[in-house]
Amino acid sequence: MTAPDSELIARVVLWDDRDAFGELVLRHQSAVRRFLRHLTGGDHATADDLTQETFLQAYRSLARHHGDSSFSTWLLGIAHNLHRNARRKAALFVPPPEEPLADGTTPSSVRSSDLRHDLTAALQSLSADEQTVIHLFYQQGLSHPEISDVVGWPLGTVKTHLTRGKDKLRRELAAWNPLT
Repeated sequence: MTAPDSELIARVVLWDDRDAFGELVLRHQSAVRRFLRHLTGGDHATADDLTQETFLQAYRSLARHHGDSSFSTWLLGIAHNLHRNARRKAALFVPPPEEPLADGTTPSSVRSSDLRHDLTAALQSLSADEQTVIHLFYQQGLSHPEISDVVGWPLGTVKTHLTRGKDKLRRELAAWNPLT
């Protein structure tokens, strides 16, 4: 049976158990990397660098994690802050360009295009904040309060961004819903 995160955290804090921290990294690195790849617009190298920095910072400040939120939520908060700081420093965030189809048109302009292309285009039409909360809610499976913890926004702001993002996606993808 595997130890819960809280037990591994205690072992790291009390005895500097690096194997326990390694287990925490193995458990959570995919979620952190996926979140950062989303934030960087698919820039795998930057996301991987920020993932590594997230775990280094988590290791250094693990004693300050008091369990107010889950360990994964705490990690995603660190990742979000690191990305925001990197974006400020180097103006890293540039939404990826919409890829044209073979015939030179964009996915959203062709009704018969693949849903994946239309979904990508629809997601790119959202603001960065809307994209972030949509990703955390649907891809990471976080609750509204957990998202609030990750991004450091009031709960109402998270709900507003999520509602606006879903409404925009619903409008953008209306052609895929035969009931509209």
